[in-house]
Order: sequence, then C-alpha cells, then structure tokens
Amino acid sequence: MSESAENTAKNRYSDEELVEFRELILEKLEAARSEFRYYQEQLMTANANGTDDTSSGYVTLEEGSVTMDKEHYSQLASRQRKFIDHLENALIRIENKTYGICRETGKLIPRERLRLVPHATLSMEAKLRQ
Repeated sequence: MSESAENTAKNRYSDEELVEFRELILEKLEAARSEFRYYQEQLMTANANGTDDTSSGYVTLEEGSVTMDKEHYSQLASRQRKFIDHLENALIRIENKTYGICRETGKLIPRERLRLVPHATLSMEAKLRQ
C-alpha cells in the first residue's frame, strides 16, 4: 500500500510516529532558539564598534550601516521568533494528537512534507489551492 493510500486509510499518525515527529521538532526548536539568541546578541552589540575617534563623514556612513545591520537582524529575529512559535504550536498539536492533519482537508499531511516542514498545517493540495 502506498503512503498516500495508507494516509487516507487512517485519520491520524500513531503515537510512535508522533514521538518521531516530536524529536524532530525539538531538534529544530533547539537550533531555532540558538539562532534567535544570536540575532538578539547582534542587535545588542550592533553599535559597539565605536566611531568616536574617526572623521564626522565616516561616522555618518557608519551610523547608516549600523542602522541597516540592526534592521536586518531585527527582521531575522522576527522571522525566527515566528518559526519558533510555529514549532511550539506543532508540539501542542502532537500532545493533542492532531499533528499532521491538514486544517482544510482533514486528511493526513504526508510524512515527507512534515519532515521538511514539521510545522505544516496544510497539505500540498490545500496549499496549492490558496
């Protein structure tokens, strides 16, 4: 029986499969939190280069560069925070045993998709319809 036929035959992933997905998500969550902390540190230290002893023209350029760096790290941190939230929500769905069920079609999202995008809430079928 193919995986898609198997997925239509059952309405949720088994507890063993959910444990496997949980471990995958926890690994991704740990890496995402580490990356998020890095971005926060970069935001805190973005102006620590010090331009007190340089010419005023260079200071102006440097301040513009610092501002761009801060905006860049702020955007990265924001995206990472959103990714962390999605992963944490996926853990809640695992606890509720609703993980891997498409929120539009009600069908199981294929394992391959969940391994690539463990926080997915839509099957490719539903995603393509959007």
